[in-house]
Amino acid sequence: MDFLEKIYYHNTVLEWAIALGIILGGVIVAKILYWFTSSVIKKITAKTKTQLDDLLIDKVEKPVIFIVIIAAYYWAISYLNFPTGLGGEVNGMEKLLFKLATFALVIDITWMISRILDAVVEEYVVPLTEKSESDFDDQVLPIMRKGIRAVIWIMGIIIGMDNLGIDITAMIAGLGIGGLALALAAQDMVKNIFGGIMIFLDKPFKIGERIQINGFDGTVEEVGLRSTRVRTLEGRLLIINNSTFSDNTVINVTAEHTRKVVLNLGMTYDTTPEKMQRSMDIIKEIVVAHPGMDENDTSIGFNAFGDFALGILLVYRINKDADILQTQTDINLEILKRFNAEGLEFAFPTQTIFKKEMA
Repeated sequence: MDFLEKIYYHNTVLEWAIALGIILGGVIVAKILYWFTSSVIKKITAKTKTQLDDLLIDKVEKPVIFIVIIAAYYWAISYLNFPTGLGGEVNGMEKLLFKLATFALVIDITWMISRILDAVVEEYVVPLTEKSESDFDDQVLPIMRKGIRAVIWIMGIIIGMDNLGIDITAMIAGLGIGGLALALAAQDMVKNIFGGIMIFLDKPFKIGERIQINGFDGTVEEVGLRSTRVRTLEGRLLIINNSTFSDNTVINVTAEHTRKVVLNLGMTYDTTPEKMQRSMDIIKEIVVAHPGMDENDTSIGFNAFGDFALGILLVYRINKDADILQTQTDINLEILKRFNAEGLEFAFPTQTIFKKEMA
């Protein structure tokens, strides 16, 4: 057939069709390999005791399929004829096509290594961190995984670009100068990252604990390398730069052993000494009898002759495991009930005005 013998770009139509057929054949082989892996290999690995082989098959499945397609592309290029330069030098177009194939292969291998590393970490490292009592490794592991993955990809891209003929040395030198300028412009980001590292090392709080900082009060939901997410008591999500924790005082509410409560009561001035003593006895009985109280750290006394009231000061501590608000409610209600039952009157702001008549 004359049409198949026509030459386009130094190759006949038939040769171009065969090269295209090789690539399509590679795609078909990749599809068959994907089906075989999903239908046969995964069923076999599912019967083994370890989960590592299942993870490895799942991670390397797609990269291996792309290797088959890249190999078909490489074979197709090798099949075609390209003109040579003086002295048999390889044509620039052919060289570029081979370099693109090599670059794609390097990126694919980088992808495979990254996924294999994820499989190993998922199977062996993650279970160890879940068994440990400390939360530090649980917080650091995701950051380390991202960091190692980034290093692998950077190295893979550099190797791939080197195979393309790009001057990596000049590029790295340029990145060094650009990195210095970027570092100067991103001082706040660097400060936040160091703040995040200090949180991981010093552990002033953990995920799930309640903290107070800069007037905000909430529960820590996530600690990142640059910022920390806190869910406030109002239910709002607060994102705090990690540098804030280095520059301000952090109160770890969850870490408190007991909650200190100070209560000031005022009795009317017509209260007798006997009734004042009875008032303090009643308060002490109520506090000691409550199950959520720390009996060894409770103080009560007649502490003031105020402008309109005789002051009674009550200082007590509520155990960490008790309901803080409910305990205060129980104490206050019981004081109100007992005082009303025994006729003990609370004072409220009053003034007595004496009018002197002029003669």
